[in-house]
Amino acid sequence: MASQHIKKTAVIFSILTATWLATGCQPKSDAKKEQKTTTQTEKPAIPVIQAKVTAVKLPKNKLCLEDGCTTYNFQTVKTNQLWINAYFDNRIKKADPNAFANLSDQQVKLPEGMPIDGQSMIYVKYLGQNYNLASFELYTYTYSAGAAHGMYHQEYVIFDLTNKKHITVADLLKEGSDATVKDRLYSFNQSWLEAHNITKDKLQLSDNFYYGNEGIVFVYPLYELASYAEGLTELTLPYDQATDVIKPEYLPSQPVLPKD
Repeated sequence: MASQHIKKTAVIFSILTATWLATGCQPKSDAKKEQKTTTQTEKPAIPVIQAKVTAVKLPKNKLCLEDGCTTYNFQTVKTNQLWINAYFDNRIKKADPNAFANLSDQQVKLPEGMPIDGQSMIYVKYLGQNYNLASFELYTYTYSAGAAHGMYHQEYVIFDLTNKKHITVADLLKEGSDATVKDRLYSFNQSWLEAHNITKDKLQLSDNFYYGNEGIVFVYPLYELASYAEGLTELTLPYDQATDVIKPEYLPSQPVLPKD
C-alpha cells in the first residue's frame, strides 16, 4: 500500500512539473513581442507646456550703421519643449540678422537734424494650451531712423504637440475647402468688409490665425485691409461653421450646447 501511494505521488508530481515547465518556460521573445505590440498601440502622452519669458542675449544692445542707429530689445520664451525653444530662436535670428552679426559701429550718414535713433523689438509670449494645441504670440516692432512711424505685427504661432510641428493654414484646412472657408469668412464679416470697400474676390485667407472664444480668427497685417490707424484686421470664422472644413485634430475642444 505504501509503495502504491509513493508511486501515485510521483506520477502526480511528474505531471505538475511538466505542466509548470510548459507554461513557465515560454520563449522570452513571445513575451517581448506582446509587450512591444501593446506599447506600439499606445498614443504618446500630450505634454503640459511650461513657459517663462527670458531676454535674448545679443552681442550689443545698440548698433549704428550708415542709415542710423538701432536699439534692440528681444525677449523669447523658454519652455519644457526644446523643439519649441529652437523654433523661436531661429525665427528671431531670421527676423533681424544684424542684431546677431556682431558688426562694428559705423558713422551715421543722415541729413543734419533728422533723428538717427531707431528701435527693433521682438517679444514672444505663451498664450495657453487646449489639449494638443499650444498657442504663442510673436510680436515685432521696428522703427527705422527718420521714418514717420514704426511698423508692428502680431503673429500667432500654433503648435501641434502630438506631431511636434507648427500648424499653418494649409495644415489647418481640409483639402479643397479654401473657397468654402473664404466664402463663410466673408459672409460672417460682410458688414465690416463692405464698409471698407472689400469685395469677396479681393479677400484672401491670411496664414496668421488664432483660436478665439467664438471661432477661428484670421489676422491680417497693417494696410492689407484697413488703414494704419485701424491696426491689424481680425476676421472670425465661427466654430459652428468650421467643423466640416477644419481638420478634426486642429479643432479645439468645445462644450456641446443643447439644441433649441
